[in-house]
Amino acid sequence: MNHKSYLALAVPLTLSTVTTPLLGAVDTAVVGQIDNPAYIGGVAIGTVIFNTMYWLFGFLRISTSGFAAQAHGANDELQERLSLIRPFLIALLVGSIFLLLQNPIEYAAMTLLNPASDVEALATEYYQIRIWGVPVTLINYVILGWLMGLARIKVVVMIQVTMNLINIVLDIVFVNVFSWGVSGVATATLIAEVAALIIGLYVIVRGTTVTFKLLPVKQILDASALKKMLSVNQDLFIRTVCLLLVFNIFTYKSASFGTETLAANAVLLQIHYLMAYFFDGFSNASSILSGKALGSKDYSLYKKTVTISVHWAIVTSILLTILYWAFSQETIGLFTNIQEVVDIAVVYSNWLLLFPISTSIGIIFYGIFTGASETAPIRKSMIFSLLSFFLIFVLVVPFFNNHGLWIAFIAFSAGRSLFLSFYIPKLNIYFSSLSKNY
Repeated sequence: MNHKSYLALAVPLTLSTVTTPLLGAVDTAVVGQIDNPAYIGGVAIGTVIFNTMYWLFGFLRISTSGFAAQAHGANDELQERLSLIRPFLIALLVGSIFLLLQNPIEYAAMTLLNPASDVEALATEYYQIRIWGVPVTLINYVILGWLMGLARIKVVVMIQVTMNLINIVLDIVFVNVFSWGVSGVATATLIAEVAALIIGLYVIVRGTTVTFKLLPVKQILDASALKKMLSVNQDLFIRTVCLLLVFNIFTYKSASFGTETLAANAVLLQIHYLMAYFFDGFSNASSILSGKALGSKDYSLYKKTVTISVHWAIVTSILLTILYWAFSQETIGLFTNIQEVVDIAVVYSNWLLLFPISTSIGIIFYGIFTGASETAPIRKSMIFSLLSFFLIFVLVVPFFNNHGLWIAFIAFSAGRSLFLSFYIPKLNIYFSSLSKNY
């Protein structure tokens, strides 16, 4: 494995994953052209609700990818099949529960976020349409994670790009042509998610070499395998809870500064998501290679993966920082033409210059640990990062208001890199011992 083969995985995955925040970014950009910041705020609140639900179960994609990569590295077709079936059933069950509890979830979300009445009305309109896509999206996570684990990168890119192109086109048609406003944005996203599911299922049935014969229920529900999967998923669930606490507190506090500041911070967060998902592409590549190294017990592949991953994390963070520094105002202008919102966003935009370098290593290492299904360090490091966020939030925000909020957020991002890096030596020893015992 060298830089060329790593980039052959990472670049397509980056192109694929960077389309993911476009679902929220395009929604924000389209309604941002409506001359009322409440529309941006409504979509921002709605997006937070669905990010909360989806991120809580984002482990379905990550853990599925790791287990599939390990089975693929070990050339174990049975485990490849099981690595799809088990999380698929979990996704279907969880998605159905969310549909049954949609009204209590809506009430709790609006109570906690407490937006202005006009923003709440628009957020409710958005929520009541997109909620029907929850089971679809969770199953999509499993399908995409499984295909990533098998290194079916071109297919993953095709599915995600197709989904986002559908979303973009329908966003523009429903909002600009039909004048459906927030309902149009939500409907476009729902249709795009369903289209991705149909394509994904077709690819699995017709486009993979894995044969899906009926397996005994006892084999699917194997106690030791389920215990390992649930342990990994539990750690990743806690990690996601920490992330969501930060983003929800960030959005809640933003709303307390007024609708215009909420809208400005929503725009900056969308730009932050675009940056983060660049690193996610490299993280996914590192996860695939780490899982393959574990499955084949190849310590050399693991070491090369760590070295090359760190190299490209640093290079990418420098490039993103330079690009944002050069085009920050133009980038903000893509999301809204409301001058008051643009002016506020410009005031706080420089904080995003610190984001790439502060978080890049943490996101890359996250991929390496998840590929190896060694997720306890991820849980522990995220808890430490969350505590750092709370400490700075309490000490700084009362004095510096929205600037203080961004300081706490950047400190949290840096903590994700710092604290997780402390566990790399232990992971080195783990892979080294596997290789020696092989």
